[in-house]
Amino acid sequence: MKIKVFVTPKRNVLDPQGVAVGHALESLGLKGLRGTRVGKVVELEIEGEDTPALRAQLDKLCGDLLSNPVIEDYRYEVASG
Repeated sequence: MKIKVFVTPKRNVLDPQGVAVGHALESLGLKGLRGTRVGKVVELEIEGEDTPALRAQLDKLCGDLLSNPVIEDYRYEVASG
């Protein structure tokens, strides 16, 4: 099973890297940009099935290790195969 965890800065947290990327995109000609946020993706490949227990474990791992819950949000996608 493959799991992708997406970690991004919370909306109310300043994202200087996102601002810099936004300025660069505008300087390269991108018009109408309303905002840019930069985060990270963590890909996991594990054995087993998608169960409520697995999702509870993922929530704990994401909250305790993969993200800083004070300044970051996370979400994940679980795909079979």
